[in-house]
Amino acid sequence: MGKSIKIPHHILRFRRSLCSWGRNPNDKGIPPDVPRGHVAVSVGITCRRFVFPAIHLNHPVFRRLLRLAEEEYGFGNYSGPLAIPCCDESLFEEILIGVSRGVSSKVLLRLCEGGTC
Repeated sequence: MGKSIKIPHHILRFRRSLCSWGRNPNDKGIPPDVPRGHVAVSVGITCRRFVFPAIHLNHPVFRRLLRLAEEEYGFGNYSGPLAIPCCDESLFEEILIGVSRGVSSKVLLRLCEGGTC
């Protein structure tokens, strides 16, 4: 038998929110520019929008960012892209590139802690 993987509660809540997204009659649904298997987030003071593969949400640095977002905004009743609080846009872009390239979790977490995440 294989090992079961324990999924953190904040990821489960976010997943439930994504599943219910679009069921609200006031919601417009997932925007057409967000490909299947991707997620849109807004980052920083200017709310710059990023679209990236949803699988990245399993990375430890994104788990940290999701925890921050849950603490700041909650995941219950939001519409639009997920807002990532207190993260510099250029730093977030570096994190996305690092996750895509398979950079070590420790390096990315240090980058996030040293920056404004």
